[in-house]
Amino acid sequence: MEVHGSVAPRFTGVRDVLADVLAGQPGTGASFAVWHDGDWVVDLWGGHADAAHTRPWRQDTLVMPYSVTKPFAALCVLTLADRGLVDLDAPMQRYWPELRAPATVRDVLSHRAGVVVLEEGAPEEAFYDWDLMCWLLARQEPAWVPGTAQGESALLYGHLLGQVVRRADGRSVGRFLREEICGPHDLDFHIGLGDTELARVADLTGFDAEFQASQQAAPELYRRAIANPPGARDPRVLNGERWRRAEVPAVNGHGTARAVVGFYVALSHGDLVGPGLLGELTCGRGVEPELVIGGEREWGLGVALDPDGYGMGGVGGSFGWWSEAGQYAVAFLTGHIGDHDRGERLEGAVREVLDLPPL
Repeated sequence: MEVHGSVAPRFTGVRDVLADVLAGQPGTGASFAVWHDGDWVVDLWGGHADAAHTRPWRQDTLVMPYSVTKPFAALCVLTLADRGLVDLDAPMQRYWPELRAPATVRDVLSHRAGVVVLEEGAPEEAFYDWDLMCWLLARQEPAWVPGTAQGESALLYGHLLGQVVRRADGRSVGRFLREEICGPHDLDFHIGLGDTELARVADLTGFDAEFQASQQAAPELYRRAIANPPGARDPRVLNGERWRRAEVPAVNGHGTARAVVGFYVALSHGDLVGPGLLGELTCGRGVEPELVIGGEREWGLGVALDPDGYGMGGVGGSFGWWSEAGQYAVAFLTGHIGDHDRGERLEGAVREVLDLPPL
C-alpha cells in the first residue's frame, strides 16, 4: 500500500509499518503523525477515503476518531476555568439548574459523575437535536453517587460539558472549539462540520461481525451506554451528513492525526491552559475499577493517564497521546474500525528509534 507524507531520516522504518497496517485495512485508510524534539518527525497518510475506493486519502482528509474527541470537548470547559468563568468544584446545577445529578464540573470532567446511560428511550433524532438530548440528560439519575466511582460517559460526556460552555459563554462546544482553540492554533479538528469540511471526510468502514461481537463482549453497562440513542455504531448514521454536521462532542469530532498531535503539543507546552490547570488535568486519583468500559483505569480531567503520559483512545483503534517519558506527541486516526494493535505497532516503531522501552 502506497504511503504519502514525510518522515525524518531516523524514522523511515515507520513508513514501512504504516504501509503494512494499511495493507491490512480492506476499507478506508489512516493517518499517523509524531512530533518530537521541536519538530515533526512523522507525518504520513495513505489508503482510500471512501468505502468504494474512488477517493484517495489526502493530507487534509478528516476522519471521526470517536472518543479521541473527548479531550477537545474538555479543553473548552478548562479554557473557561482558566479564565475564571467556570469553577471546576462548583455543582453542575450552577450552570445547568435543571440537571438532577448532584455532580460537580470536576466530576463530569473526570468521568465520576455517574451520568453514563439514558434510561428513557431516545430516538436517533436526539443526536441532531441538542435541546432534546439535554432534556433527557437533565432527567437522568446517576448510576452511582457522583464522586464515589468512575466510568466513562461514552456518548453523553460532550453534552454534559457542552451545557456548561453554553451557559457560561453562550457558544456551542463546536463554535467555542473553532474560535478559541483549534482556529488560533491551526488545528484541523472540528466538532460539527460545515460545507468546506464535509467534502474532506473519510467514510468509516469495518463494522463487521467480528466488531459487533467485540462490542457484545463488553460490560453490560457499556452496552447500555452506547445503545441509546441508537446509531453510534451504525455506518449508515455515522457516514451521514446529519451526523457529521451535528455536535455530539463525546465522539463525533473530525480531524487529522497531525491536528491531534498539534493539540497535545500545545497542551503540554502550556499554550492552551496555564501550568496550574495543566497540573490538575494530569493529576488523577490513582488506578481504580472502570465501571463502564471494564478493567481498571486512571482518569485525569478529560484524559486517561498512565505512567508514560496522558491522552485518549477511541473505539475502532484511533488514539492521541502525549508521552511525558519520551517527550513526544503521537496520533493514529483510522477510517477502518478495528483493534488498537495497529496504533501500538506504529508507536512501538517510534519508541524503538527513540530507545524507549515498549509500552
